[in-house]
Formats: sequence, C-alpha cells, structure tokens
Amino acid sequence: MTTRIDGPLQIISLDVEGMTCASCVNRIERFVNKVDGVSLASVNLATEKATIRFDPARTSVGELTSAVNAAGYEVREAPAAVVGDGVDAHEAAREREIGDLRRKSLVSLAAGLAMMAVMYLPLSLDMTLVAPLLLITAAVVQFWAGAVFYRAAWTAARHGSTNMNTLVAVGTSVAFGYSAFVTLWPTLAMAWGFPYQLYYETAVIIIALILMGRWLEVRAKKHTAGAIKALMGLQARTARVLRDGAEMDVPVEQVVVGDLVRVRPGEKVPVDGVMVEGRSALDESMLTGESLPVEKSIGDEVIGATLNKTGSFVFRAARVGSDTALAQIVRLVEDAQGSKAPMQRLADQVAGIFVPIVLVVAALTAAGWFIFGPSPVFAVTVAIGVLIIACPCALGLATPTAIMVGTGKAAEHGILIRGGEALEQARRIDTVVLDKTGTLTRGRPAVTRIAPTGGTSETELLTLAAAAEVGSEHPLGQAILVHARELELGVPAATDFDAVPGRGIRARIDGRAVAVGNRALLEADGIGIGDLAAAADELSADGATPMFVAADGRLLGVIAVADTLRPESSRAVAELEALGLEVWMLTGDNRLTAEAVARQAGISRVLAEVQPGRKAETVRELQAKGRKVAMVGDGINDAPALAQADLGIAIGTGTDVAMAASDVTLIGGDLRTIVTAIALSRKTVGVIKQGLFWAFGYNVVLIPVAMGLLYPFFGILLNPVLAAAAMAMSSVSVVTNALRLRSFRAPESPEQILHPPLAERVREYGYLAGIAVVAVVVGGAALFLANPAHQPPQPMPDRDQMGSVRLVVEDPRE
Repeated sequence: MTTRIDGPLQIISLDVEGMTCASCVNRIERFVNKVDGVSLASVNLATEKATIRFDPARTSVGELTSAVNAAGYEVREAPAAVVGDGVDAHEAAREREIGDLRRKSLVSLAAGLAMMAVMYLPLSLDMTLVAPLLLITAAVVQFWAGAVFYRAAWTAARHGSTNMNTLVAVGTSVAFGYSAFVTLWPTLAMAWGFPYQLYYETAVIIIALILMGRWLEVRAKKHTAGAIKALMGLQARTARVLRDGAEMDVPVEQVVVGDLVRVRPGEKVPVDGVMVEGRSALDESMLTGESLPVEKSIGDEVIGATLNKTGSFVFRAARVGSDTALAQIVRLVEDAQGSKAPMQRLADQVAGIFVPIVLVVAALTAAGWFIFGPSPVFAVTVAIGVLIIACPCALGLATPTAIMVGTGKAAEHGILIRGGEALEQARRIDTVVLDKTGTLTRGRPAVTRIAPTGGTSETELLTLAAAAEVGSEHPLGQAILVHARELELGVPAATDFDAVPGRGIRARIDGRAVAVGNRALLEADGIGIGDLAAAADELSADGATPMFVAADGRLLGVIAVADTLRPESSRAVAELEALGLEVWMLTGDNRLTAEAVARQAGISRVLAEVQPGRKAETVRELQAKGRKVAMVGDGINDAPALAQADLGIAIGTGTDVAMAASDVTLIGGDLRTIVTAIALSRKTVGVIKQGLFWAFGYNVVLIPVAMGLLYPFFGILLNPVLAAAAMAMSSVSVVTNALRLRSFRAPESPEQILHPPLAERVREYGYLAGIAVVAVVVGGAALFLANPAHQPPQPMPDRDQMGSVRLVVEDPRE
C-alpha cells in the first residue's frame, strides 16, 4: 500500500487479491466510487492494484478497504520484510502462486489425458469397473486443483456478484455432476431419461487448460513489471559520507540532507545533490537514455543512481529517500502502469455486465436444447461450452498489459508518461508548439562570438569584460564570466564597481576604467562604436545581444551573448515535420530574436511577444481550429499552456511545476525523444487494438458456435474441451502480444515510423499469423470433433427384460 498527497486530496494504492477478469475490475470500481469522499477509483487487472483519490476529511483508508472487501475481494498488506536475496514478500508470494498453478495444471492435464485414453481408445475395458475410478480421479482434480474456482465463485456469490470463476465453477460442476450422477445411480438416471454418457475428462481437461492459461499469464505478467524492477535495481545500496572529519560507509537510507558524500570512480551516486569538490564525468544514461558521459564540476547538480566514470568528487546531499529523481521516476512509472487508457473503459463496462448475461444465455440455451434438441446430453454439452468459452479474461488484460510494457519501455528511453490516456493521445497529435527559452534553446546565455577591434586580442577583451562582471548578477554578465573560466583565463580583481540599470556596468581593473554594456552606455560615456555598428546589427539579427567593451574611453570590441540553440533542436524539428506534424514556436521574446532562433531551428511558424498569461489562450486558439496540440515547455509560465494542450510535454531539466502540469516528461531534455514517444504511442495503441480485437472477436465468433447455432445447418457443435483451450489461448496471446513491446527500439529516422523496417514487419505479422494458425488449428479440431462420424463410442444404459441395468457400448455411427 502506498500513499501520497495531491493538494487537499490523498491518493492511495491498494494491492487487491482475487481479481481474475474485467468484471472484477468493474465491480471493485463501482463499490469504491460509492464511498463518500472518493473522487476517483481506478483498478488495474494487470498490476492488481486499486488507485483511489479521496478526501481524508470525509473517509479513511479503513473504509476504502471495507469497500473492496464488500465487493468480494481482499486488500493485501504491503510487505514489510524481505525474504532472502532481496526478494520482497509479495514477489515471493507471486513465485509460490506460479509454482502452485504449474503443479496443479500439469497434474490435471496428465489425469485428463489418461482419462481420454481410457474412454476413447479401443481398449475393451469394462466401463462398469472403470467409471468409479474415473469418478475418484475427477473428484480429486475437481476439488483440489479446481478449489480455487469454487472459493472465488463462492466469495463473489456471497456478495451478490459473479465473475469468470463462476462460469468455470458452474461449467465444470455441470460436467462432473452429470457424470457422477449417471455413475452412482444409473437406474435412476435411465428412468429420468438421462443417457449414460460420461464427461469426467471434459471437466478435468477444462480445469487443466484454464489453470495452465493462468499459469502462463501470471508468468508473462511478471515480465511486464520488469521496468520497475530494473529502475529499483539502479539505486546504490551504500554511501560514503564525511562526518566529524572521517569517511564512513552507511546504508543509503541513512543519508540526510546536507551530508557531504564522496564518490569514487566506478561508483554510483547514492542520492541527489550539488558538487562541492572535484570534477568528473557521469554516465546519466539511466536517466536520459544518452550514452555519452556528462562533464560535471563544482556547482553542478548530480543525480542519484548515475555512474561516476572518471574522477573522485564530493557533493552535498540535497534530495534523499522518496524525494530523489529516481524515486520520483519510479513513482511516475508505477502510476502510469496502474492507469487506464480510454479504450479500456468500454471494455470494463462491457465486462461488468458480461458474466450475468452469459449465465442467463447458458441457462436459456440449455433449456431450449433440452426441450427441442436431440437429447439432454446435448443440452448439457451446449451449456458447458457457453459457460467456458465466454470468460472475459482477455478483455481485461488487453489494455493494461500493453500500457505496463509501453510505459516501462518509455522510461528506458528517458520518457516519463503519466498514464494510459497520455500514451494513447500522443499518436493523435498533429501540431507541436515549442516554447523557445529552455526548450529549443539551452535556457541560459552563452558567449557566441568575440569581435575585438584592431590592436586588441580576444584574450584581453574577454579578460577585461569578465573581471568587470565578477560583481554582476546579470545573466549576460555571468555568461561572459563562465566563458572566461572555461578557457581558464586569469581574471584580475576589479574595484569601483558600478551597475547602471538597463545599460551595463563600470569598474576599474589594473588602473584602467572599463565599461561593459549596450550602445546606450557607451554613448553616455561619449564613446562611438564606429565600424562595429554593422557587426552589432548583424548579431542582433541572429538573436544575440551585443555587449560592447571599452577601456579608458576607447572601444576595444564587442562580445555576443545569446541563449544558444540546443544542438539537437533543428534535427528534432525536421523529424517532427517529416512525420507530418505542424511545428510552431511560441515565445515572449521580441519578434526579431524569435525569428532568428526559428530560422536556426528550421521553424517557419512563429508566435512572438506572447505574454505568459496568453500562452494557454494561444494553445486554445489552435485547438479551436480543430488541431490536436502538443505543448512543449520547461518553465513555470508554461504550466497553464501544458495543462491546456491535448498533450503537455515538459523538459525534465525544467521546473517541477511544469513537470507536474504535463502528461509526458522528457528526462534529458532532448527534443528528439518526442519522436520516440510518438512512435512508442503508435506501437502501443496498435498492440492494444490487436488485443481488444482478439478478445472481442473470439467471444463474438465462438459464443454463437458454443450455443449450437450452427448445429441445425452443419452439424457443428463446439467441444467444451476446445472451448477451454480457446479461452486459455486468448488470455495468453493477449499478454504475450503486449510483451512484444519489450523489443521496441527508438527509430533512427521518421521514415522508420511511417514505414517500419522489413524485419520489424516480419516479426509483427509473423506473430499475428501464428495466432491465426493456432486459431485455425483449434477451429479445425472443433469441426473434426463436431462431426458425428468422429465421436467416440459412449456407454449407454439399456434395461433388459429382468428390469436390471446392464451397460452396452452403442456406436453413433451405426
């Protein structure tokens, strides 16, 4: 159980036991949503979690747990201990469940196959002797391996509900009960008109196949959670802290904010912080997906779980425990995997009423065939087939399994997707609006050009300007100072510092009167800019700010400072447009600067001089024209526009407010990952559609066949054993189809999205073709066994002249 605060509301995630199909999901949501104070309840079958947003002033966790219990399910307590080798209790329980399902399914399958051999092969066995043995064997399977269905069905029944367990329990009980009745009381059965026909193997094989399907399904679902497990595994276990003048190794949980922590080459950074000593290169690929190490020096931020590649350094812990970047990423991925896509809501609504309808249909069908059909046995066969084939397991798994794998895969590529709705929405986007500062550009000024006049070197010009700017807090001045330090220039001390608001600064350096600022500052000092005027105008046209430098009344040159374009921005824009998307740039800067940056990025649509409060309105205007808009930004002033857009995308290097308002966060800030997000969205939604098509299609096609609608015309009736096989295969195929997303790779070009490589298409179509082949084989077997010519001989009762019962074998082919 996990809890966190969302403004005045609280969000809690409960682990729910006992869910088996989409109807379970619908029922729990209905019960929890009725609790006063609950604003939203979302249940996920794949993760077996219920995420609830509620007002703690109006309800409590105990009441929410009671609501889940009232629906017929149990809330599992969060594991407080670890069970050897770092495996938590929940994971250990999952392993035990897998082992139990495997054991029971294999034993049941072996028993069922043995029964089929005894009953169908021409072994000339006396059925009066064999039938009791079959009864005992079937009873063991029915009430040992099948006990899980009875317990779950009874729990649901006590709460006035039904689910897939109800269908299986009723279906197999009918088969077993009929067989036991004619075995134990053959005379009474004959008197009532019930033929001596045994269905032991049907009940046993149905239980075996459903348990086997559930075993394979649980195994596959375990793999879908691999992203969370991999993220958790990135965390360092210990940290080397400096306390009281000594270094000591402590568990990472004991690191507190303000601790000084030393990291040596090859070690992981244990928590988030700021470097205070040394320099190094860190591998941040776990965070950004970028494989190249990032240079870090004093004052730079370091992120927990990143790998130190070269030098040793000391940093001050700033965020620990659940506040670290890694913990937040894990939480976002967990939330996304537990969320629902809009597609799933329809499936849940259908499944909520599906099981009761199936029970009614099975009863009516059995009654109809009992009255008008060839025999009571036929009615029993039809009822069992309808009950078994109609389980909505696949319906509940199609969407959440794909979302689990898709959002986990996105995290591996440095993309945090808030939920299923965002994942589904990304493929619909046709317009991308990019904020300029911090999104297309680096978000911090940098020196782009140094142009000295005759007799002055670049080094002298930059040294004097940097020395003058030491006392300045202006971003442009800081950019000059940082550039000088990067070049390792010696910066002399300055005196008589004087900041002139809106113009620049003056200072005295080594006895020289130095002025650094705009044209207005030099004109006030009576210094002309002469030949540099044309160069300054050219720099301004390119989006840079010219900073003039003068000493002792003489102009020494100009330094251009600009918020430079990110190196990947122009390529990202080209890739977005290659996908057919309309790209806009939105900024509050003046039009001259905005158009200069837009030219460099390759953007032709520019919205300049837009006030922060108008950004959301601008997005709304584009939406009013029928556009599906994705807004990409990084600052607090972008948050309203991010919330207004159909898809809000925040740059991970930006503010927490922007990330909170967004649907997608690009951890590393690389705009090219927008293309990856769109590609993954399209791929995931495609897998969801395939799963829903299979789940709906298999029910729509096979339920009428199981009802016997084809029997009057073609003599075709679905064998209950094949119904169980088809039902199990449906669930397994949906989960394994979703697992194909684990092989997703970021596209190298938009062309790969629009026209996937041949190898990828072969893999996808090959898998779908495999499902189709299996379906054809199962269908062919059903048609084969439905033909009376291929039915096995069945023992039938006959009364002799003495009034006693003797068993004979009557072949329907005669």
